[in-house]
Amino acid sequence: MCGRFAQSKSMAELVEEFGITGTTPNSPLPANWNIAPTLEIYMVRQTPVNVIELTSASWGLIGHWHKEDASARASQSHTINARRESIFEKPTFRDSFRKSRCLIPADGYYEWATADGSHKPKQPFYISREDKKSLSLAGIWSQWKSPTGKIVQSTAIITREAVGSLESIHHRMPVLMPEESWQEWLDPSERDIQRLISLMEFTNPDAGLIAHPVSTGVNKVVNNGVAMTEPIALGEQETLF
Repeated sequence: MCGRFAQSKSMAELVEEFGITGTTPNSPLPANWNIAPTLEIYMVRQTPVNVIELTSASWGLIGHWHKEDASARASQSHTINARRESIFEKPTFRDSFRKSRCLIPADGYYEWATADGSHKPKQPFYISREDKKSLSLAGIWSQWKSPTGKIVQSTAIITREAVGSLESIHHRMPVLMPEESWQEWLDPSERDIQRLISLMEFTNPDAGLIAHPVSTGVNKVVNNGVAMTEPIALGEQETLF
């Protein structure tokens, strides 16, 4: 799964990286090196008139059937990730998968070692691109109307089975959409399920990624700052906070 990530780039940097041709948020989101579920995050999407825009959404997809704010918000902690293997059939995710796909920019993401890997269980690792470019996490988004009439945009990150060295840390990883597939992935008119599934299948999904252990300080949402992403030597002091 992907339960925390970092995003510190400015809107101007994201506009350049992702080829934004449309609108951007009125106010930038703060840089955050320890983003947790339900927080507002950036997402890249395409409008029906083929304009690529940068917008924001609450992390954790809200199902359209929720009738109250409390239940909608409570549900989000269970819908931050959608599994590639079943996204097209799960009631919470399938409509968004067909109609409302996006990319979620990230500096990198965190994963906690599992007991069946080759590292100490629960040791956090930070995974990012070696070239320092943003990760383009495949995602879906939706809109939910609250009882007061407020429109809430929400989103989820799509995950897949981990491969290569990442598998030794955790058995899941985000689907990282290659740039050559962005246009087709974001196109809201592309609704062929088999074609969409095929876009999430490509060779070497871990190419160019690096992973290193980080402080267990990232376990607490209140801890933030670039220090969250800095490597530590295993066996030494692992908690900086």
